[in-house]
Amino acid sequence: MADTETMECITEHERILQEIESTDTACVGPTLRSIYDDQPNAHKRFMEKLDARIRNHDREIEKMCNFHHQGFVDAITELLKVRADAEKLMVGAVTAQTQEVIRCRMQQRNMTTTVEKLQLCLPALPEVKCFIYRYYAALKTMEQLENVYIPRVSKYRFCQIMAENLPRLREEIKEISMSDLKDFLESIRKHSDKVGETAMRQAQQHRTFNSAVTKQLNLGHYTKPVYSFNGRTHIHVPNGLLMNNDTGDEEEADEEVLTAQDLVDFSPVYRCLHIYTVLGDRETFENYYRKQRKKQARLVLQPHANMHETVEGYRRYFNQIVGFFVVEDHILHATTGLVTRAFTDELWNMALSKIIAVLRTHTSYCEDPDLVLELKNLIVIFADTVQGYGFPVNRLFDLLFEVRDQYNETLLKKWAVVFREIFESDNYSPIPVETEEEYKLVVSRFPFHDAEIEKQDFPKKLPMSQSVPQIYTQVKEFIYASLKFSESLHRSSTEIDDMLRKSTNLLLTRTLSSCLQNLIKKPHIGLTELVQIIINTTHLEQACKYLEEFITNITNVSPETVHTTRLYSLATFKDARHAAEGEIYTKLNQKIDEFIQLADYEWDMSESDGRASGYLMDLINFLRSTFQVFTHLPGKVAQTACMSACKHLSTSLMQMLLDTELKQISMGAIQQFNLDVIQCELFASSEPVPGFQGDTLQLAFIDLRQLLDLFMVWDWSTYLADYGQPNSKYLRVNPATALALLEKMKDTSKKNNIFSQFRKNDRDKQKLIETVVKQLRSLVNSMSS
Repeated sequence: MADTETMECITEHERILQEIESTDTACVGPTLRSIYDDQPNAHKRFMEKLDARIRNHDREIEKMCNFHHQGFVDAITELLKVRADAEKLMVGAVTAQTQEVIRCRMQQRNMTTTVEKLQLCLPALPEVKCFIYRYYAALKTMEQLENVYIPRVSKYRFCQIMAENLPRLREEIKEISMSDLKDFLESIRKHSDKVGETAMRQAQQHRTFNSAVTKQLNLGHYTKPVYSFNGRTHIHVPNGLLMNNDTGDEEEADEEVLTAQDLVDFSPVYRCLHIYTVLGDRETFENYYRKQRKKQARLVLQPHANMHETVEGYRRYFNQIVGFFVVEDHILHATTGLVTRAFTDELWNMALSKIIAVLRTHTSYCEDPDLVLELKNLIVIFADTVQGYGFPVNRLFDLLFEVRDQYNETLLKKWAVVFREIFESDNYSPIPVETEEEYKLVVSRFPFHDAEIEKQDFPKKLPMSQSVPQIYTQVKEFIYASLKFSESLHRSSTEIDDMLRKSTNLLLTRTLSSCLQNLIKKPHIGLTELVQIIINTTHLEQACKYLEEFITNITNVSPETVHTTRLYSLATFKDARHAAEGEIYTKLNQKIDEFIQLADYEWDMSESDGRASGYLMDLINFLRSTFQVFTHLPGKVAQTACMSACKHLSTSLMQMLLDTELKQISMGAIQQFNLDVIQCELFASSEPVPGFQGDTLQLAFIDLRQLLDLFMVWDWSTYLADYGQPNSKYLRVNPATALALLEKMKDTSKKNNIFSQFRKNDRDKQKLIETVVKQLRSLVNSMSS
């Protein structure tokens, strides 16, 4: 029974809890009261049940909170951030609404008074309208308001406010006009290159270089075109004044041209200048304008990166500078005192120094003569343009002389390559001509005249090789290239003539001479080529007088002029010939040495072969054929080469006999050696080169001949008796030489000694030999002491 009651109690408590949870809190009272009306301990059991239910709900709430905790934290953080802004928003909105209400009520209150007094203010309203729409002219309006209209209605507060605001409005106008000026400065910075390009193009169109030179020669001064900003062309005459160019064609004088006003709006400058002048602050404006233009000038004068690589880089640089000074010239003439001539001159002097420094630096990098020539033309156009605006350019033309030197250097380097290519492609053989047409073609390129050759029948050969007319033509091309730079420099014909001759002299004395010297030293250049080089230089030297005439015809300057520079062709080609001659002597000696190295004597042979050695006969045949080639050389060159070869051969043979490595020589070897020397003497006496007198060439072998005769004849008594006498038969035999050779003929081992028979047959002769050796040693010692 008790269990049944307990279950009913629990079921009742569950129902009550569900009712509490599902009903409104206002209706919970009767439900709770029913608990106390039941059994005595029922409320206690209900409280336990309620506590259990609360704990259960707490656990569910905790699970829910744990699940949504991070989102809750984030939401709270966002709300905290928004709360401050929301409060401000609400306060600002309320304040704005309150102010709007106050303003409306004030308008309502004052409306009647305003309508009544509006008639008194009507005269001022048009001026205010003018002030609003034309602020640059509003300063006069302010003055009228202050002095005329505001005093009439000064008792009204809004008029007082207007009067108080006028100074602020003036400052605003200054700020607005200054802002417009800054925009203007930025505009001209961007458009200066276009303005400069236009001005330089007009300068080039209106004044060609040829007419500039002509006017300088005929009038004694040079005038430059000025492209004014009113669309008319003016010129600066030497007194510095501007005058209309009415002397030329009337249509050309009135021709409209593109001006800086077509590219740049100058009104902000005029407006700002007027405003600052009216406000009594003109000096501030002038100082600001000049300071900013100085800064822009420094920026304009900075060269572009890699400007020296292309002519366009230089062109942009000059365009910006010209544009800058064209604008300044316009400001100088269109305003009064904003810039002065002293200020523009200061800017120009600064710019000129910078320009010259930049051009000196960048032209030093340039190795292309065509680029240097284009740069020179740009500098001339630049100078003509800025001089037209009254800026002095003498230093620029002085710089052009430095650039000319750089141009000549690049030309010399270019022509050095041309000369080397000509020399490398030459065959160093006389030019063959098959027909009359071929002959005329050659002499049209090179001034060659030889009566003997002209009489010969075709085919025939001209003495020089093909490089000669090519070199001559290239020298003329160099003169033309050098002349291109001299044009339009506003120099007299005499000065141009002097420039051409000096640059041509550099080409001959430095470039061509160096190429010839290097050519002569090349290993592959043989004797035949060296002979042809000597012939070529002779003809080139003779042709230099025609180069003189060529320059004279170009410049129209008489060669008889006192200060005319002569071409230094004589020294150039003479030095080249001397070098070639020296190289001929050297190569001949080298060739002789090569043959000598082929010598293979049997120094212990008992008797000679009865004929000259093969190597020596080959050497003599080589010398004979070589000297036949020398017939085209000047006589002294061929004779010197022949004498040098014979002397070198004689010396080499003597050194062979006296070689310290050679320890023993037999009488048979001496006899064989004598046969070879006889062949050398026969060669010398055959006059391999004409022009020697008597036995001059044979004297090259006199030392060998006397030495060999002494040993062949064994004439020691005569040698020792006549030694030191001027008429001695063996005057050219040195005791040391004789002793050295005699020592080589002694055998200390007494084997195969040529003197052994003397010891057997005649011991007196052996004693004589010993005596000769002693006497020779005595002579040698006396000479050394």
